Formats: sequence, structure tokens, C-alpha cells
Amino acid sequence: MIEIILAIFLGIFFGVISGITPGLHVNTIGIIIFSISDEILKYTNPLTLCTFLVSISICHAMIEFIPSLLLGIPEEDTVLSIQPGHRLLFKGKGKEAIRLISFGGYFSIIILILMMPILMIILPLIYNILKNFIGYLLLITMVILLFFFNKKEKRLQNILLFLISGILGLFVLTSNVGNNLGLLALLSGLFSISNLLYSLNSKSKIPPQDEDKTIIFNNKIKRSILAGSISGCILGLLPGLGPAQGTIIAQIATFNKNISSEEFLVTNSGVNISDTLFSLIAIYLINNPRSAISVYIQNLMPNIDLTKIIFFILISLTSVSIATILSMKLGDFMIENITKIDYKKINITIIIIISLIIIIFTISTNGCLYYVLLCYITSTSLGFITNTLDLNKSCLMGVLIVPSIITYLGLM
Repeated sequence: MIEIILAIFLGIFFGVISGITPGLHVNTIGIIIFSISDEILKYTNPLTLCTFLVSISICHAMIEFIPSLLLGIPEEDTVLSIQPGHRLLFKGKGKEAIRLISFGGYFSIIILILMMPILMIILPLIYNILKNFIGYLLLITMVILLFFFNKKEKRLQNILLFLISGILGLFVLTSNVGNNLGLLALLSGLFSISNLLYSLNSKSKIPPQDEDKTIIFNNKIKRSILAGSISGCILGLLPGLGPAQGTIIAQIATFNKNISSEEFLVTNSGVNISDTLFSLIAIYLINNPRSAISVYIQNLMPNIDLTKIIFFILISLTSVSIATILSMKLGDFMIENITKIDYKKINITIIIIISLIIIIFTISTNGCLYYVLLCYITSTSLGFITNTLDLNKSCLMGVLIVPSIITYLGLM
């Protein structure tokens, strides 16, 4: 029991570190831990190690919104939260935004857990019917999102952006550079560095923040939490889609296209965090892990039964409860102190740190530095063009969705 408790707190600690560090994805830590798991298992057991992985993934999913909100550098999971979050931040409502994100994620997991009995009955049936048509479902879903959730005057540009990013993803993910290294360079360039470079021209500073932290849980917020939780399950059936697309799916499901910034943040957080737990539950329900962390867990524990799933749900509930408190405390601390720091200097520092992380990780894994830097520069340029032309940043998720569609259609 002591080992399990220690694993939970270590997972939460490293989840905070990975979540608060721009450009550092939880999958990066996950692959490092998994690659040395043989050595780690000499001192512990698979259940304890999997507990650590569950805790770090849940905590990361909660904390990663903070740098997205304060520094303008979303990961692929938080790309849509940046504009609504910044609207509240520059209205002096940053602390309210942090609480909307925190409670949205927390209650989405609660709802997902309450839905478990129903999911256990209907989800395997639905998956068995749809599994041979996933490629077509992904294609249809993206056609709908691209045509109906983009401004008409920029629809063609956004479609082109989606296809170009998809081609870039195909080249990188089918190369011998390695998926983790390739994704690190791609996602950092598309969603992090490009935003940071673009914001260097901005003269704006974060204004003083309102101390009022009150959140009113009206019917719209409750509906957003429910929509986020359900959309997290839908993402589990459609690989390649991320919370950015899941949030739009939630809008479609609730017939709520013009939602407020507050509702958007709650939904986006709910999608992200419920998807993290559902990816784990999917191992048992459909025997198909839906995230990198869940793949590592399935490899460490090949025969996961209902008892272990319930155990991991309890671990997730513990982790998300602690992470919710940490998210609010850490978010408040950063908001109160970031107003004293030059925004431009922060961005320049983070650009240097992320670039060094990519170079060091490439060298340490014996990757081709020239190729990785080419991917990094190309993806950064594409992301920067998206900002300059004011296009839909979520269309850059074609970098993952296009390869997924081609794979499931059997074309690759």
C-alpha cells in the first residue's frame, strides 16, 4: 500500500512538472519510463508502475492548461482553449478561467465514472459494429468539421492547411526518425514555438486580475461538463482526433455553436481529462488502448480485468482530486506573479528551452539532428503562417488525423 501511495504522489509531482513545462508532453515522460521499465521492475511491481503512469497522465491533463492560458503556448490538447482563455485573462478574469478549467475536468471524470455501468453494456456493441468503418467515420467527421465550423471566407484556406499539415505528418511519422521524436518536433513547432514567435510582436501585457473567484454553476455550465464527458468517450472510438475536435463535437451534440468563453473552457477541459481516463477504460471495454500511456500500461499488465480497472478508476479519482486543488493554487500563484515579469522575455526564454529539449532529446536517442531540425523549422513556419493569416489553428491537427484516416482505410 505504501508503494501505491508513493507512486500516486510521484505521478502527481511529475504530472505537474510535465504539465507546467511548455512543449513537454506526458508521452515524452511515458516513453522514457516505459523504455527503462525492465530496470524499474527490479525494485517494484507492474501494478505500482502503472499506478504512476495513471497518476501522471491525469495530473498532466489538468495542469497543462495553465501554460496555455498564461503563456499562449497550447499543446495539441489545449489548442482551442487559448483564445477563450485569453479573452477572460485580459478581462482580468484569469483566476475564474483557472477554476472553470479545473472544475470542468474534475466533474467530467465524475460523470464518466457514473456512466461506467452503461458504457460497459453499450460500448463494446457499438465498437464491434463500427470498428471496420473507423477510417470512413474519421473522414466524414473531418469533412463536417472543416466545412461547417470554419468561416466561409476562410474555409478553403483552412482545408488546405489541414491537408498540408496532414502531408507533413505522413512524411515524419512514416520516416525512421521515430514517432516520439517526430511528434515532439512537429507539435512543438506547430502549436508552441509558432505562437511564441508570433506573440513577440505583441506589446500587450497581462492586466491586473480580479480577486473574485466565484463560479456560478448554471445550466449552461452543467451542460458543458456533460458534453465534455460524453465527447471524451466519442474520441475513444475515433483515434487521431484530439480534444480540440472533441470540443467542436460537443458543440454539435448540444446544438450550441455560439458558446461563451466560460462554457468553451469547461467543455475543452472536460473533453481532455475524460478522454485521458476513457483511454484507460477502453483497454478493458474494447481491448484497444486509445493513448500512448494506456498502450504502455497494457504492455506492462497484459491481462487487465474489471478489478484492476476499478482500481485504476479509484487512482484516477484520487489524482484528479489532488490535481484540481493544485491547478487552482498553482494557477493563482502564476497569475499573481506573471504580471511582474516581462511577457516577451518569458516567450524568448521558453523558445530557447524547447529548442534545447528537442536538440538534446534528438542527440540522446541517436536521431538525425538535421532531419529533426528541418521538421521543427517547417512545422514552426506552418504554425506561424496560420497565426499570420488568422486561420483555424485546430486544422493543424491534420498532422495526426490524416495519417490515421489513411491507416484505417488500409491505404498505408
